[in-house]
Formats: sequence, structure tokens, C-alpha cells
Amino acid sequence: MSMHGASPAATGGSILEIARSMRSELRKSDRKVCDIVLADPRKILNATVAETAQMADVSQPTVIRFCTSIGCEGFQDFKLRLAQSLALGTPATHSVIMDTDGPSEVADKIFDYMMTSLDWARHHLDKEQLSAAVECLTTARRIEFFGFGASGIVAQDAQQKFPLFGVPCGAETDSHQQVMVASMLQPGDVAVVISNTAATRSMIEIARLARERGVSVIGIVGMRGPLADHCDILLLAETLENTNIYTPTISRIAALTVIDILSTAVVLNRGEEHIESFKRMKRNLAYMRANERI
Repeated sequence: MSMHGASPAATGGSILEIARSMRSELRKSDRKVCDIVLADPRKILNATVAETAQMADVSQPTVIRFCTSIGCEGFQDFKLRLAQSLALGTPATHSVIMDTDGPSEVADKIFDYMMTSLDWARHHLDKEQLSAAVECLTTARRIEFFGFGASGIVAQDAQQKFPLFGVPCGAETDSHQQVMVASMLQPGDVAVVISNTAATRSMIEIARLARERGVSVIGIVGMRGPLADHCDILLLAETLENTNIYTPTISRIAALTVIDILSTAVVLNRGEEHIESFKRMKRNLAYMRANERI
């Protein structure tokens, strides 16, 4: 299983995200162009080379060089790809949300950032690994979810969906309990280890312990890291870089979406009898709601 992905430019991704991912590699003057593009891409969409150069306080050749540096044939090709990127929604980068923004602006920018980031995650999710994970969970005797912090919240959400998985499920977020549970797993069980960084030492240790017990290990990660070496199946829920104190944890939302995908696909994979059982459970829950009509 290859853990190495192509660069954003090579995969033909959004030019905004290519610019963001390549920013640190650009020359200092080119980064000035990159920053104004990320800060207000719609403004650049309607600007000339000269106007763009003036806004960035650089020369016109620098603007052209920036365009070619991120894989475009020139300024017009860049603007065309920029327009295509904006069709997905403008990502709310850390340079966009300002201290002076009101609730309306913050809402628009965060929604834009979420939608663009989730679209990125959607197109980078390995569907073959996803299918393998669904098959593994469908045949599981028992499923244990492991995570810390925000990843622990994802683990608890997954455990709460245990009727969909159709087998006993647990969610372990305490380090001592995680080691105890992982040490008692049996062949036929499945351990789902959740870590956005794929580098948390305790999660690596849990995956190692589980595999020593002959247990299949599924990793749900936000980036490539050492945890991948200890997983049988790896689901990369990659999101756009998010270092701003103002923006929410997009990585957690992406991981929760992956859990929804897995739980729904498993219930469908288990067949009509399980689907009917789930429907009965939903009807019984509906009786608990006020003025609910069945």
C-alpha cells in the first residue's frame, strides 16, 4: 500500500490550494503575490497584471513568475483556473478573517472554508481503502475506536453509531483504558485508531498492540505520519491547512464525515435484514419525541 501522494500541482487540484501548499517554497517576492491572491481571490480575478503587481508591491514580471511557479502557463491561465477554484467557494484562509469582521462575514468565510476543505478531502479519499475498511468492519466480531482530544470526540461519535455497525462497539479515550482494551482484543475484532497528525505516540502504541493480538487495524488520519506503518487499512481524511485561531477544527469535521460514510456503508453491506432492524429502532426512537407522528 503506497503512502506517498503526488503534489497538489500534479493532481490538478484547486489553484488556490496549490498556491497555499507551495507558498513556503516560493521566492520572497512571489510570496507577496501569493498572499494577496489568498487574501482576496475575487479581487485578483478582475485585476490586470499591472493592478496585481501594484497590489502586491512587486513588478509585473514577478506576477507572471508567480503564475508559472505554481504550474500555470501565464496570467490568463492562472485567472481561468482561479475562476474554476472559486466555483467551489472561496476558502477562508488565515489571512482572510480579520479582527474587524462581523458575525455575517465570519459566517460566510467559515462556511466557504468548510465546504472547500471538505471538497478537497472528498477528492483525496482513497476509495479502494474505503471499500477495504467497509468489508473489514462488516465482518468484525467487535469494533473498538481509539482517540484523544478532538479525535476522542470522533471515537465517541463512532461508538454512538454502533447500531449501524451491527456489532458491539466501544470508544476508548483514556490512555490506561486504551492499553487495557487493546491488550484484550482477539482475532476477528477490529481496532479503529483515529489521529489527525498520525504521529501521536500513544495511538501508535495502541495500533502496535492491536496488531500483535492479530487484530485488523484501521487508521483514520488527517495527514501522513508514522501511524500509517502500523495500520492494515489507512483512511486519509486530508483537509486544508488550518492554523488560524478563528477557524474551527475542520479536521474533526472531516473525520466525523468519514465515520458517517463507514457506518452507512456497513449497514447497507449487511443486507436487508439488518436495514429493517435499524428502521425498527428508528421508529421506536421516534415515539420518544413530542408530537411525533409515525
